[in-house]
Amino acid sequence: MQTLLLNGDDVHENAPMGELVGAIEDAFAAYQRGDAQMPPKSYIDLPQYNGDFRSMPAYLEAEDWDAAGIKWVNVHPDNNDKFDLPTVMGTMIYSDPETAYPLAVLDGTELTMKRTGAAAAVATDHLAVENATSLGIVGAGVQSYTQLEAISEVRPIETVVVSDLDEERVAAFVDRFGDQFDVRAGSIAEAASCDVLSTVTPVEDPIVSREDLGEHTHVNAMGADAEGKHELADEVLLDAKLVIDDYDQTTHSGEINVPWHEGVLDDDDIYGQIGEIVVGEKAGRTSEDGISVFDSTGLAIQDVAAAHVVYEHADENDNGYPFDLLGLAE
Repeated sequence: MQTLLLNGDDVHENAPMGELVGAIEDAFAAYQRGDAQMPPKSYIDLPQYNGDFRSMPAYLEAEDWDAAGIKWVNVHPDNNDKFDLPTVMGTMIYSDPETAYPLAVLDGTELTMKRTGAAAAVATDHLAVENATSLGIVGAGVQSYTQLEAISEVRPIETVVVSDLDEERVAAFVDRFGDQFDVRAGSIAEAASCDVLSTVTPVEDPIVSREDLGEHTHVNAMGADAEGKHELADEVLLDAKLVIDDYDQTTHSGEINVPWHEGVLDDDDIYGQIGEIVVGEKAGRTSEDGISVFDSTGLAIQDVAAAHVVYEHADENDNGYPFDLLGLAE
């Protein structure tokens, strides 16, 4: 038996977005039912290098499959300027839960982008208006691409408004999707007035106001993944049907972390977790809802579910690089 080494291209080629969205929804459901184990994300802070490491282990049991793994990921903001390396890099180890054999070592960076888009799609499917045809995206970095790819799986998106201070990024995004959608550059307010809005920036001062949003806009707040990050004005969070992915993570490092620690938000302002909606314990979008917000910090169960999809396809397609990691091959 050998371990599959799957680089970013392998992950991309073996991650059909429609299946990823279903797998991530299964993961949220398993977590809500208690059929998952996910210890808190642990951090190793490295102030001398202006960076940190994060470890994210998980196990989940879906209806007809189970999976286990751990993602080891970093955030080093100086990497690009000093070393010509990405700010964020990740490695995923995907294991057989029954034997603990390491089935695959995957590029966790591409995996993270895919599963983050899929998580936004799950939330959009449950919280956006059914006839949503317009999508606004604030932040035209790498995460923006999978937001559109995934959300267009669950809603008939026709028009896309993308906003970013970097004109080259916007141009690259428009060039990538211009043949599939009506894509144009716009202001934050123009993006925020769409039926669905995804924010994927690292800002610490809110850039989306309550006045920017449409009457029934659903917002996927995807950018905040550390203390201090904050994309949406407090008034947005207070006025919205506010749904989170995990209580501990969102109050610590999600979109709500700043107003939470300042006492602006409390438990009464949170409608529920996405898993509660997925399993039917709480309602998603109703006819009485105005704006809604999904606060996504990114969960280890998402990485494991995505790795499951990628591994199964790569194994079937003979993709990747098999190697004898444990020295057990005959």
